[in-house]
Amino acid sequence: MSQRVTRSQAGYTPKKPENPGFVETPGRRRSQRRKSISTEDTESNGFTNGNGHANGFANGHVEEGNALNGLQIEAAKNFPPKDKGGLHEFGGALGMSAMMTGFPALMFYMWIGATFYDGKFPKPAEGQSYSDFFGHMWNLVKTEAYPTNQAWQIYWFFGLAQMAFYMLMPGVYRKGKALPHLGGKQLDYYCSAMWSFYSSIVIMLALHFTGIFKLYTLIDEFGHIMTVAILSGFLCSTIAYISARVRGATVRMTDNVIVDFFLGSELNPRLFGILDFKMFLEVRIPWFILFFLSLGTCLKQYEKYGYVSMEAIFLLFAHWLYANACAKGEHLIITTWDMYYEKLGFMLIFWNMAGVPLSYCHCTLYVANHHPSEYTWPTWFVVLLTAAYLGMYYIWDTTNSQKNQFRQEERGVVDERTTFPYFKYGRIANPKTITTKHGNKILADGWYGKARKIHYTCDLFFAISWGLITGFNSPFPWFYSVFFAGMIIHRALRDIARCREVYGEAWTEYERQVPYLFIPGVF
Repeated sequence: MSQRVTRSQAGYTPKKPENPGFVETPGRRRSQRRKSISTEDTESNGFTNGNGHANGFANGHVEEGNALNGLQIEAAKNFPPKDKGGLHEFGGALGMSAMMTGFPALMFYMWIGATFYDGKFPKPAEGQSYSDFFGHMWNLVKTEAYPTNQAWQIYWFFGLAQMAFYMLMPGVYRKGKALPHLGGKQLDYYCSAMWSFYSSIVIMLALHFTGIFKLYTLIDEFGHIMTVAILSGFLCSTIAYISARVRGATVRMTDNVIVDFFLGSELNPRLFGILDFKMFLEVRIPWFILFFLSLGTCLKQYEKYGYVSMEAIFLLFAHWLYANACAKGEHLIITTWDMYYEKLGFMLIFWNMAGVPLSYCHCTLYVANHHPSEYTWPTWFVVLLTAAYLGMYYIWDTTNSQKNQFRQEERGVVDERTTFPYFKYGRIANPKTITTKHGNKILADGWYGKARKIHYTCDLFFAISWGLITGFNSPFPWFYSVFFAGMIIHRALRDIARCREVYGEAWTEYERQVPYLFIPGVF
């Protein structure tokens, strides 16, 4: 049985357990199944799907068999020292170079439009030459988005505080998947995001109401902070790349500097053996910042108008739900493809440090920059959208929980966390599965017995809602909706092709039993 110890009880961060159970904060349920050796989980459907980096493909696990041989095969397949396969991803070095320059440029363009062009696309004024137009744009970046000392302090104080919270706040330990290239070693993951999130809220509100740091400074200094985030993304990506090369911690290298810089060189970079940088960046930085931008907007409206608009409250509530879900389900992302397979390179570092929090937030920026009369919806519509949002959230939350509980229980001992909000339907006691000839199991029950990618549908509904609540006067709040729609369509097609290859006839049977992809009974 797992020993239950928290930092608040022990006065220090508890020692790592020597078994794959939890070191849990109060409140748990214990279930037990026979142990199995898990290899490739071909889809990452944890609580971080909305950030655009949860990669992978399936719902299954491999039964216990010849563990050593299986690990050797898996190591040779997915973790060789050299792998030229990365040369063909994302359009190769040329495509990756375009993304590394194009995404920051797009972020500046959208910020300029949202801030200086009343939410419209920036374009040359009548009679203005393109050279004058681009000169004007560059001048706005230099003056209104210069990386000031204040911006550096705000961004990095928050980041370093979250790193400290990661290591010092009460939490749970969870064993990671067996890593074939390390001989089956399972890394310990310390999960303390729930305490970190709510402690951060209390601290931020205290700083705001005492006047030490007004939270809406995040909105007022947005351009400067965005530039700092972009520069920090490049800086940390460079450090990660060089550090991995110097320490000889590289894996799956293509020997193309641009590709290896973009995709990453190291699988599990850590600080002090406890802070896993991938898990830290995927949960705490993007979604916590997004929430605090919305909270700052609400506080700004109250101070400026004497009230907070329903639309701002809706965004705050929506972003709280998402950030809270990421925090409470932090222990579940350990089994995802990102954590198991993806290396920590520019793709994950930049997108989580800058791309997600400072481009998905344009719905919040629009509300912050405009009077409520410019986007006000009827009360009945906001109430209806909120009710629909809650329904979709329930499906999304329980869907992700069902899959990840299934993954964990196939490994053996599972401690079920009851973090808020807890839904009993998040765990299926005796799930119906489809077994392949190799012993893989595909979850074909619960929500996955109704539609194969129903969690994508929920994520897309969230994205559309964030844009819809602002109306149709500006295109920028809809960026996330359009970007995410294209991403999940591409990902779904990739997932289907991969699952057919990996699971063969079993996947064909799953598609027969569950013919709907996104919406049960419709599509």
